[in-house]
Amino acid sequence: MTDEPRTGPVSLAGRGRLLRLGAPRDTSAVRHLVTFLVASVVTVLATRAYLAATGYPQIGGGGLHVAHVLWGGLLMALAIMLLLSYVGPVPRSLGAILGGVGFGLFIDEVGKFVTSDNDYFYAPTAAIIYVVTVLLVLVVEGLHGRRPHHPAEYLAVAADRLATGLAGGFTPDAREEARTLARRGAGEPGADLVTRLVEAVPDDDADVPDLVRSGVDRVVRGLDALVDRAWVAWLVISLLLATSAAEATVGVRIVQGLVPGLPTWTGVAILVAVTASVVLLAVGVVVGRRDRLHGAAWVRRAVLVSLLFTQVLVFRAVRWTAAFGLLLDVLAFLALEVALREERTAGRSRRPV
Repeated sequence: MTDEPRTGPVSLAGRGRLLRLGAPRDTSAVRHLVTFLVASVVTVLATRAYLAATGYPQIGGGGLHVAHVLWGGLLMALAIMLLLSYVGPVPRSLGAILGGVGFGLFIDEVGKFVTSDNDYFYAPTAAIIYVVTVLLVLVVEGLHGRRPHHPAEYLAVAADRLATGLAGGFTPDAREEARTLARRGAGEPGADLVTRLVEAVPDDDADVPDLVRSGVDRVVRGLDALVDRAWVAWLVISLLLATSAAEATVGVRIVQGLVPGLPTWTGVAILVAVTASVVLLAVGVVVGRRDRLHGAAWVRRAVLVSLLFTQVLVFRAVRWTAAFGLLLDVLAFLALEVALREERTAGRSRRPV
């Protein structure tokens, strides 16, 4: 079996530094990172709710207390060991969930480690968790939100999928995914060889169920199906408006002096930020009637204002109650990121990373 002639270093000169270092981005990275972040936030909320409902029980005795930060560290260590031990995409969904739950258990106890008296109920804990979550969202945006995938990245991911097929065969869906990735990498050195290898992998007649990945994929497919329905867009906009209304209520209460310990300027800042979000959201609705891609971009700007400004201030006032608004903003932002990436991919132009 022969491949096309190798073109040498000259063909790689236009690629970015990460590609030259051999670090292509996974096309499924946003899905895994969404899983990680949602698992983290849900774990924090579930842990707080469980402890409050059970009277904050402690594991241990005789001067010992096994804090849940230890279980979080153990789960994160297991996730890292899993991801470092196996080749191919199969372990990534499970690693994202284990790592997300572990990180949620870890960050939930941050109050103990920023106070001299190990205060789990340290008041700014909610805000600290919020800021960390927002920073992680911005990392996702920085890594995957601005630049389209280079054809070489699609080809590299197709080769990554081959690792699964060479070990255990391809199901029809897995083969089609690998074909699509290889097709998007057409013209790159090695593309013809990867395409032929995809076809050479045997069929997987005895599919072994992967409950974690199939569950995540089922959710993603459901979201993809919903994105194309007009009523879903209006539902998302309605939820964002409802969140803005709740945030505005907090701002008004602060301005009226009904929230002790907070200066009036905090309430004014919340109202200004809410107004900015609503204006951006309205622009998104108007623009979206003509251009779905640009409309979604304006809506994402509205969510970013809420994430980076409004919610930070709201957390100072209502703390854990605002976590539900945070979860909605994170889900909306990442769903918009996935939708925008699909739109960009459909009409992308080839650009170097």
